[in-house]
Amino acid sequence: MPVPSQPRQPDADPGALAWFSSEPGQGLLAVEETAMLRVLAACPAAAWAWLGVSGAAPPEIGRGLLLRRHTRGFHGAVQCRLPLPVASEALGAVLLQHALDDDVPIDPLLDECARVLAPGGTLWLAVLNPWSPYRLRWARSGLRARDPGVWQAALRRAGFAADTVSLQWLGPHWRVAHGEVGVGAADRLRAGVALTVNKRVHALIPPKPLRNLRWQASRVGVTHPSVCDGVRR
Repeated sequence: MPVPSQPRQPDADPGALAWFSSEPGQGLLAVEETAMLRVLAACPAAAWAWLGVSGAAPPEIGRGLLLRRHTRGFHGAVQCRLPLPVASEALGAVLLQHALDDDVPIDPLLDECARVLAPGGTLWLAVLNPWSPYRLRWARSGLRARDPGVWQAALRRAGFAADTVSLQWLGPHWRVAHGEVGVGAADRLRAGVALTVNKRVHALIPPKPLRNLRWQASRVGVTHPSVCDGVRR
């Protein structure tokens, strides 16, 4: 884990991600704060990292690495680009709060998340929902909303266990001040989607191959030859 330093000024404007500092953007981010705290509460003793956008408030629990996405990389406790200045398998949780909602390639950062997470660690990924009416509020801003299926496929490519992915829809449908969370049919039109996935746990002992079992059965009324010989003698 890098030693925290004084934050430096970003080297470029946040581009399309500046939308999250607007009133509609804040309406979505406010709902996500509680969801992030729940993720961190599940791993209280582990180190964690938050990679978010300008305008978002990072979690105020414990001590984590806080970085904000910018056009050319990240700034915060340290200023960096990929790869992240974090040792492999050092973190129990990584929170990505809309850090991939522009035109940046998504695979490199997801690969880095898989690298820095410890086996069994949790990745929480908040993204925009392309099917929400709220998309009209970020139209022509330069943001890119991808279907949840695209994110699930990207997580599989990064090595995350596909069978552990859970989805939650969160934020407002249209009115900025009416954001909630849910998993019902009507919730699928909310402004954001949160995907939670765990990193695979390495097996300590390789599984043994199963041996083919042969079942032996004797027919009723048939006596073993050796038994018959003993009787005749």
